[in-house]
Amino acid sequence: MPGTARGDYGVLTTIYALVFYAAFIVLVGGIIYRIRQYSATPIPLKIPTTPAPTTRSGVVLRMGREVVFFESLFKSNKWIWLFGWVFHFALLLVLLRHLRYFTQPVWEWVVLLQPFGKYAGFAMVAGLLALWARRFVVPRVRYISAPSDHLMLALIVAIGVSGLGMKYVDPTDIVALKAFFLGLMYFDWQPIPGDTVLLIHLALVAILMIIFPISKLLHAPGLFFSPSRTMVDDPRENRYVSSWSRLSSDNGEASKSDAAQ
Repeated sequence: MPGTARGDYGVLTTIYALVFYAAFIVLVGGIIYRIRQYSATPIPLKIPTTPAPTTRSGVVLRMGREVVFFESLFKSNKWIWLFGWVFHFALLLVLLRHLRYFTQPVWEWVVLLQPFGKYAGFAMVAGLLALWARRFVVPRVRYISAPSDHLMLALIVAIGVSGLGMKYVDPTDIVALKAFFLGLMYFDWQPIPGDTVLLIHLALVAILMIIFPISKLLHAPGLFFSPSRTMVDDPRENRYVSSWSRLSSDNGEASKSDAAQ
């Protein structure tokens, strides 16, 4: 939207601003809601996946290896681990690189990441395409793949491809784009660039933000609430009583006491 006056936001700017406000609220609120659900889910049994650590510090180390290196996936399937790790690591670099659009001045470590994040987009799309191909090539995975699984993968691939298109095919005005997002953060709206590839890319990102909390993509927080990963393997040393069971027992004892009186 070249030539747009400072106070003339335009219909396009207004639409995208409102959409991103709504998407941000849904994303944050949805993640908080899901985490509250995870934390409130009863865990009646001690069920760590063995061999499991017997100390809390061991559990922390185990979770660290799981989060950073996908240890259990590595032991299960080396090819899926390779594609999955490449995709997630490249995605992390891409997201960190995008911090330059939300900070002024740009943090020094974000500046240092720019050359790596620029090419991480290719690795992200390649890793994701390999994971998607698995849903067609492997019969048992193809059998359990729902249409929503393919739609999620198609959405993320489209985001990656459109992002690469903005860089190498149809470059956009990144100064104006940064001004737009900083304007959203400080409630001082600035005109959004009217490039087609950019508008498609941002629309896809907004869609992903909205559906993320209600889709299978929200698996990262769940890992930290998985009892098979986060529990200490000490059932012989310590009797495990969940808060849910303890609450039921306390209520039962209170009922017996009231009946006795």
